[in-house]
Amino acid sequence: MTSPYPLSRRRFVSAAGAATAGIVVGPMLLTPDGAAAHIPSSAGGPLPGNVFTLGVASGDPLPDGVVLWTRLAPQPLLGGGMPARPVPVRWEIAQDQRFRRIHRRGTALAHPDLAHSVHVEVSGLRPDTEYHYRFRVGQEISPVGRTRTAPAEHARPRRLRFAFASCQDYQAGAYTAHQHLAEEDLAFVAFLGDYIYENRPNPAAYRVHQGNDEPYSLTDYRNQHAQYKTDPDLQRAHGAFPWIVTFDDHELDNNWADEIPQDPDLQTPAAFQARRRAAFQAYYEHMPLRRSALPRGLDLRLYRRLRFGNLASVHVLDTRQYRSDQPASLADAANPELSMTGPEQERWLVHGLRSSDSRWNLLANQVMWASNDRQAGPGQTFDLDNWDGYRAQRRRLLEFFGSGQVDNPVVLTGDRHCTWVCDLKPDFDDPASPVVGAEITGTSITSGGNPDTAAFHRTYDPIMAESPHWKYIDNQRGYVVCDVTPERMLSSLRLVDTVWAPTATVRTAAEFVVLAGEPGISVASQETPATTAAARIRPTAERTYPVDDHQDSFPLR
Repeated sequence: MTSPYPLSRRRFVSAAGAATAGIVVGPMLLTPDGAAAHIPSSAGGPLPGNVFTLGVASGDPLPDGVVLWTRLAPQPLLGGGMPARPVPVRWEIAQDQRFRRIHRRGTALAHPDLAHSVHVEVSGLRPDTEYHYRFRVGQEISPVGRTRTAPAEHARPRRLRFAFASCQDYQAGAYTAHQHLAEEDLAFVAFLGDYIYENRPNPAAYRVHQGNDEPYSLTDYRNQHAQYKTDPDLQRAHGAFPWIVTFDDHELDNNWADEIPQDPDLQTPAAFQARRRAAFQAYYEHMPLRRSALPRGLDLRLYRRLRFGNLASVHVLDTRQYRSDQPASLADAANPELSMTGPEQERWLVHGLRSSDSRWNLLANQVMWASNDRQAGPGQTFDLDNWDGYRAQRRRLLEFFGSGQVDNPVVLTGDRHCTWVCDLKPDFDDPASPVVGAEITGTSITSGGNPDTAAFHRTYDPIMAESPHWKYIDNQRGYVVCDVTPERMLSSLRLVDTVWAPTATVRTAAEFVVLAGEPGISVASQETPATTAAARIRPTAERTYPVDDHQDSFPLR
């Protein structure tokens, strides 16, 4: 079959940093509209104390720089508690934790229009180097964060180690996974969506969302993000490495698609547009994103590309903001007009993959690509919010994966609250369809709470026997650590034994390997049934809690 993406005559050098390039912020101050501003005086009275309640973070590492983030919020669940005036925030970045060798310093403006958040785009750093950073307001000093720049564009690193995670419903449990994630040896963390949840407060949950309802206004979303950011384990994970973030649905509304809410009969177009603007602004205010991601009207540009020498490129996707509405049936899912990404992002992805000279091409993705039947036997049932609902585009892209124009594509996915490790094929119903790539769908940090693993396997093991592209499945909580070399990508599933306690133990439950030049993925090691069963055993007195797990309430079609 002729490829819809013919190989161009020239393979252009990937503009990996272009999608993330923003305004370098040093001693000059910038207002939210990008104009230069003078440093304000101390007029207006003293500032409140304890302004660094939300910690610090860094993100989007480049070879010469990184984004540094904080937000001043002495009353984080009450709108922030800052006076309605700009506040100068001094920042420092050093090569030692005691800041004896300060490499860069400057002053940024925390503006009330952006909830007194600060996004400092530091440049002039050394490639592939660890740095420490901090902020100051008056005499108050923030916690110290650690970050790392990417290797030089043409460097040939022998190893890249990172983690990816998703789905951290605050009400569903404690962030015991983040306790252990913060202790890993990583270059970065990719967070693939559902950073917050828009669920109403549930008084019976393990811990309860602030507010009285779902968030709708800008203040609502700011308070929801702030509550999540007050968690000390999440703060430690942010402060340990740079994060590469993208959103899925719960940052706004469950299963939203472009300008269409989950319940259009209950949310008018105008109301949902206002909600989308509020959610996007609060998301930007609380993430270590570059100014290029600053929301403009209804849009927030999140798809972008980061490069780690010639070893790996990370293609960050946005599968919510530009997608067609979810189809109503499996027959509708074959409609070639349906798009998960929108045509502009698809062209961007194809061009970036084709022109990449990286050994590995990693897609930071939200919803599952691999076909995922939910019904054993001859019948088929699918969640059409996933790529199963956008089959023509999926097949088009997977045929491109197999065209010889893409080196070692691996899709990294969130959303499912389970681990699903799969081969990728253009036609999952045809046994002769070639394997063209691999997908690791990672489990959740907390969403779904402590799972009923036995019930999960009773349901899905029979379906797995009918799904040869599935290589491994599990539904316990944790994250995935990926160790990439030119020869192979080894991914370790790191699971915690509970999210319904302040602390937990962690273990490597399985390892998966993709070999360079050999599409597909295999299980390198996994727990024995006895080990898995022992890990499920919890104290009989342990209390259980209700959870709002949308993965258990998907529409079956």
